[in-house]
Amino acid sequence: MNARKTSGIAALGALGLLSLGAASAKDASTPGTSPAPATHQVPRSAEGNVVIALCDGETTLEVKGVKDPARIDKKQAQAISDQLMAEWYRKNPQANWDPVPPRVALAQPPTPPPAAKADVKKQGESASSDAAGVAKQKGDEQAGHTYGAFSARDEALWKASAEQMVKEGHRVFHDSKELGSTVAISCDMCHPDGANTHPETYPKYQVQLGRVALLRDMVNWCIENPVRGKPLAEDDPRMKAMEAYIFAQRKGVKLEYGKH
Repeated sequence: MNARKTSGIAALGALGLLSLGAASAKDASTPGTSPAPATHQVPRSAEGNVVIALCDGETTLEVKGVKDPARIDKKQAQAISDQLMAEWYRKNPQANWDPVPPRVALAQPPTPPPAAKADVKKQGESASSDAAGVAKQKGDEQAGHTYGAFSARDEALWKASAEQMVKEGHRVFHDSKELGSTVAISCDMCHPDGANTHPETYPKYQVQLGRVALLRDMVNWCIENPVRGKPLAEDDPRMKAMEAYIFAQRKGVKLEYGKH
């Protein structure tokens, strides 16, 4: 993200670009039934141009001369995001935003040491933890386990695997095509480097959804609305990777579920 994408363009958890307009979550009329799916409505352009809105339901922008969303490229999508956010800040001058976090996801994973030179960490050492077996490992694959004895190589392999998932999440988060966007919008355009996503506050009630939501629910909400894509399955590798990336960007922040 370039230098101009500072905290001023970040959006708080649920605040992001929407191409379907203002949120409305209606409770089901019959007790015991699920609420009707939340939808967004935006004013239509008299000229048939594309209209994109923030999820505050008030701030909108008509993209002059563009009737086909597919014509919007990444540069134009970012300019649209900037204009909408600038207008939102103008109307909400007291809004406070977290600074853009460091790019921890871009760090290179550590190189695992050779098995023959790997020290053994004897956490939970017992016959079942096989500390002796771990000490004798010679192959390239891990031989220890989290709750028993494991070597420095094991630890490095585990860390490298986790970092690889975070790195993949970073890639998807910044790639509108991977997100299935039909308007060239990607998550980073409102949340540069994962800023103001606040994963540590989930689960919490989200007015847009009309229910308690998990982080993945809000990720899908943004994919369906701002991005104009299709929601991802919970076990979709892209969803898992993005969750890993978003949480990695908040490393060290205490958990406060339900916080707004």
